[in-house]
Amino acid sequence: INMELIIQPTDSTDQYSWQLVYGSKDYDFRPYILKPIDKEAGHWVIDELSGIVLDQYWLGQKFSGAFTVQKSTIINSYWMVQDSLFVEFYNIGATSLHTTGKGTEDVPFVDSYFLGSYQKAVLGKEN
Repeated sequence: INMELIIQPTDSTDQYSWQLVYGSKDYDFRPYILKPIDKEAGHWVIDELSGIVLDQYWLGQKFSGAFTVQKSTIINSYWMVQDSLFVEFYNIGATSLHTTGKGTEDVPFVDSYFLGSYQKAVLGKEN
C-alpha cells in the first residue's frame, strides 16, 4: 500500500503538520499536529486532533513511540538514512500470552506477548 508522510511547519512556533496518507488522500488521510513537550529531553507528541495524543521520543537517531488501542500495542519508529525516511510499526498483543519464571529476585516473572504484525516502509522525498 502506498504511504506518504507530509511534515511542514505550521503558523505556531515549533509545531508541524504530521499528515499521514495511506493509499490516497481520498482513501485514508490523517491530518495530525506534531508539537514539542520537552525538546531537550526529546519528548514530542502527535496530536490526532480528536482527543487522542500520542507521545513520541527521540532515542538515538530514531523518533519512536508506543501506544495501546483496544487489544493491540503499537510500537513505531521513524529514522533517516541518507535521503530516505524509514518507518517501522510493530503490532503486539496488549495482554500477555503467558507468564513464566518463579517470581523471585533471581528468576523474576516474565510475560510473553503475541507479535501480530510488522510493517516497514521506506519513503523518499518528493520535490
